[in-house]
Amino acid sequence: MLLPTSQLAAVPSRPNLSSRSHGANQLIPLLRSCKSIGQIPQLHARVIKAGQDRNPLVLFKMLRLCSKLSSVDYALQVFETILDPDVYHYTALLEAHVALASPHSAIELYLRMVGEQIRPDAIVIACVLKACASVSALPDGRQVHCQVVKLDLGRERRIKMRLMELYGRCAQFEDAKLVFGEMPERDAVAATILVCSLSDHGLLEEARAVFDSVLDKDTVCWTAMIDGYVRNGLANAALDLFREMQGECVRPNEFTVVCILSACSQLGALELGRWVHSYVGKNKVRLNSFVGSALVDMYAKSGSLEEALVVFDEMEEKDVVTYNSMIAGLAMHGRSNEAVKVYEQMVRDGLRPTQLTFVGVLNACSHSGLVDVGFEVFESMAKDYGLEPRMEHYGCMVDLLARVGRLEEAYEFAKGMRVEPDHVVWSALLSACKIHGHRSLGEKVARILIDSEAADSGTFVLLSNIYSSFGKWKEAARIRANMRGKGILKEPGCSSIQVDNEIHEFLLGDIRHPRRKEIYKKLEDLNGVVRQQGFVPAKDVVLQDIEEEEKEWALAIHSERLAICLGLIATQPGTTLRIVKNLRVCSDCHSMIKIVAKVTGRRIVVRDRNRFHHFEDGSCSCGDYW
Repeated sequence: MLLPTSQLAAVPSRPNLSSRSHGANQLIPLLRSCKSIGQIPQLHARVIKAGQDRNPLVLFKMLRLCSKLSSVDYALQVFETILDPDVYHYTALLEAHVALASPHSAIELYLRMVGEQIRPDAIVIACVLKACASVSALPDGRQVHCQVVKLDLGRERRIKMRLMELYGRCAQFEDAKLVFGEMPERDAVAATILVCSLSDHGLLEEARAVFDSVLDKDTVCWTAMIDGYVRNGLANAALDLFREMQGECVRPNEFTVVCILSACSQLGALELGRWVHSYVGKNKVRLNSFVGSALVDMYAKSGSLEEALVVFDEMEEKDVVTYNSMIAGLAMHGRSNEAVKVYEQMVRDGLRPTQLTFVGVLNACSHSGLVDVGFEVFESMAKDYGLEPRMEHYGCMVDLLARVGRLEEAYEFAKGMRVEPDHVVWSALLSACKIHGHRSLGEKVARILIDSEAADSGTFVLLSNIYSSFGKWKEAARIRANMRGKGILKEPGCSSIQVDNEIHEFLLGDIRHPRRKEIYKKLEDLNGVVRQQGFVPAKDVVLQDIEEEEKEWALAIHSERLAICLGLIATQPGTTLRIVKNLRVCSDCHSMIKIVAKVTGRRIVVRDRNRFHHFEDGSCSCGDYW
C-alpha cells in the first residue's frame, strides 16, 4: 500500500542542492568526466577522503553517475550510506532501475520513499508510472494516479503522457481516452501514445480515429499509425497511409522506412521496396544496421536474393539482426549451404548467435536435407552458447528428419523432446507421412492431433487431407465436420502479383478481376501448351471425392495460376514474374509452373508459406525437394 497522500501534502518537495563546498567544486567535474565503471570506486574513495560523503549534491551526482554507467548495484551501496536521502536521491536511483529494466525494484523503491514521508514530485511520479506501465502493474498505477490528483499534479504534461501509456498498456482504453481528452492540447505526441496502445491490441479503427483527429501530425505520429497497420498484417493499408504521408510532405525517418520495408516484405512488393531503397540513398538516410537489416529482409522476402546479398555485402555496420536476416533469406531461397557459411562467418566475427539465428540455420538444413550439419548446429546451442532449444528449434529438427523420410526417427525425436510437442511439430510430421505414404504412423500422429485442443485450421485441413489421400473419405468428412463444429474456418488460398506498382490478389477460381476474360483465356491456352509438353495433371492431389474431370478443373483454377496468367498478359516478354502465396504450392502447380517457365522463357519466382521457388528453364531451385 502507498502512504496516504494527506501525510505527504505537508512535506516539502525537492530541497535546494545548489550549495557547494570547495571540496564539492573539485569533485563534481571529476564525476562528470568519469567514463568507466571501474573508476567509480576510486572516485567514491576520493569523495570520502575529501569529507564529502555527507554532501547531498555530491552523493546525488554519484548516484547519477552509477545510473549512467549501468552500475545499479554500486548505486544501491552509495544510497544506503545516505543518512537522510531526499527526493533527488530517490529520483536518481528510480531512474537507474527503470533504465536497467528493473521496474519492480523501481516500484518498491517508490513505496519506500513515500513510506519515509518524502513528497513525490512530477519527475518521480512520471518515472514510477513508466515502471508500472512496463509491467502492466495497473493496481499500483491507479494508486499513483490517486496521489497525482491529491497532490494537484494532474496538469503536468509528462504525467498525463505516462498515465496514457499505463492505461493503454493495460487495455484500459476508456481511462486512456479520458486522460487524452483532459489535455489542453491534443498534440501529436499524446495522440501517438494512444495510437500505439490501441494498435498493440488490434484496435486499428479506433487508432485511426485518434490519428485522424490530430491536425498537426509529425513524422512520429504518422510512423506509429503505419507501424500499427504493419504489425497487424494490414500491409496494403500501411502503404496507402505512407502515400498520404508523402502527399502531406511529411519527411519519413529511418523508423518509417523500416515499417514500409516490412510492409513490402509482407506483400512481396519488390518495386516499391526498390523505390524505398532509392529514397534512402537520395535523402541520405543512414544505412545503419537497423535500416540495412530491413532492406536485406525485404529483398529476400520479395524474391530478389541477389539484391539482398548486395546490400548485405555493402553494409559496414552489421549486427546479429543483420546476419539473422541474411541467414533466413538464404534458407527461404534454398541456398542452405550458403546460409550455414554466413552463420559461420557471423561466429568468426565475434557475434553471439541468438535463438532466432538457430531457427534460420536449422530451417536451412531442413530445406536441403543437411541432417548431420543440422544436428551439429542444434547440439551447439546448449553446449557452446548455453541456449536451451525452444519449440521452434525442436520443430525444425523433426521437420529435417521427416523430410528425408526418417519418419520413425522423427517421431521418436518428437516424443523425446524436453518440452511437450505442439500441433506445429506434429503437423510437420503428419505432412511428411502424407508425402512419403506412411499410413500407420500418419494415423498415429493424427490421433495425437485430434486430441490436441491447440489444433488450428491448417491442422484440421491437413488431417482431412491425409485421410483423403488414403481413401478414407468418411474420416476426412468427419474431421471437416468437427472443424465446422468448432467454428474454425479454413484459410483460403490466396496469391498476389505486383504489376505496375499495384498488387493484384487472386483466390481459387477468382472471377473478380477486371481482366478476368483475358486471364482465363490465357489459362486455357497454357493448359493446352503444357499438355503438349507431356504434362499430366496430378489428380491425386485433389483430396475430394469428386469426378475426375472436376478434379482436373479444381487444379486448373488454383490462385497462383491465375496470378501467373495476369503476369503473362500484363508485362513485357522476359519480365520476371513474382508471385506470393499464403499457403504451400501444391505438387501439381509446381510441376506445371516448371513447364510454363520453360515454354514462355520467363523466370517465375513463387514465395509460398514455407520458402521460395525459382522456376527457370524447366527446373526449380528447390530441386523438387519437398
